[in-house]
Amino acid sequence: MEMSVGERFARAVAAKDAPALLGLLAPTVDFRAMTPGRFWEANSAVELVDDVILGHWFEPSDRIEAIEGIENDVVVDRQRVGYRFRVTNDEGTFIVEQQAYLGVEDDVVSWLRVMCSGYRPVAGGPL
Repeated sequence: MEMSVGERFARAVAAKDAPALLGLLAPTVDFRAMTPGRFWEANSAVELVDDVILGHWFEPSDRIEAIEGIENDVVVDRQRVGYRFRVTNDEGTFIVEQQAYLGVEDDVVSWLRVMCSGYRPVAGGPL
């Protein structure tokens, strides 16, 4: 069975694979998101990948060690994907979960909304 666009998106984020992310996003993607401390907006795939996802959310010092889970579904005309990562950096080990809703046209994401749990410390992990 072929992976959904949402699952491919989640796996590309986990791999920090900028080319794969850019290949999944329309050049003029309509993006909005909320993390615990900020609202995010972007109108271009390059801005979203370079400045938001890989520039702030998952920085070079953040090691995404494992995908703890991926869930896919469809909400009428939107794909939904929820994904949970185990992330380690100099501050410790964390779980990060995001829920994303995607508007997909011709296998490309043209509309994207994301809600993020933030970096949640793993009990007993180094901090």
